[in-house]
Amino acid sequence: MSTTRRKLLRCAGVAGGSIARFSGPLVAAAADPSGFLEVFARRQTVRRYKSDPVPDEHVRQILDAARRGPTCMNQQPWKFLVVRDRARIDAMKKRAFELLVPRIEAAARSKQMPAAEIENRKAQALRFTEGYFTAPVYVVVLVDSESSCSSYALMHDGPIAAGYLMLAARAFGYGTAYLTDGIPDEVTRDVLAIPKRYQRICVTPIGVPDRWPAQARKRKLEEMIAYETLEGHAPLQPVPYNP
Repeated sequence: MSTTRRKLLRCAGVAGGSIARFSGPLVAAAADPSGFLEVFARRQTVRRYKSDPVPDEHVRQILDAARRGPTCMNQQPWKFLVVRDRARIDAMKKRAFELLVPRIEAAARSKQMPAAEIENRKAQALRFTEGYFTAPVYVVVLVDSESSCSSYALMHDGPIAAGYLMLAARAFGYGTAYLTDGIPDEVTRDVLAIPKRYQRICVTPIGVPDRWPAQARKRKLEEMIAYETLEGHAPLQPVPYNP
């Protein structure tokens, strides 16, 4: 096993168990897989970040974890576009704001929303969008549409790699977010000159959270598990919308 992988697994808790109970990096202490599982429990969507830099070596180890995901016929069709230049980030933010307001207004008109609700939605969307652009590093997760198994990769390989990336980032104490319409595809495609052959899965900021959000309510595991058959199991009930 390489030194890089050992370091990452140790941070994630694989090399040892009880994780320190705080919001920073997850640190292993004793041989116990619960340490690794704690990374999953502590991953949360972060919408605002501090300007603290993310070391290049951390970014490399996070992306090294992302590329370890399962992939159709071992095609490994990923391209991870790392963006750290503040001028490019600001250009993405400007373009995102240009697209955001007209889209909200058009959607609101189609649903005949009251004016007050439209303004509330615009304010919330602008606040979220502004926060998304406060991180020091962004990774655009792409799949090569000209690779073999490309349709499968777009549906499966790409999202799995993004999930690995976000878990590895959390092991180092960083926040992330799986952004699709939060930062529209045309924003990254235009500003970053992404060729058509590469299809975007998501873009995620990576950075130290301005603050860790409260833990989102999760369904009880028993609601999601069935054994042998779904016969007689009640459908899942809706949970409150949590933007």
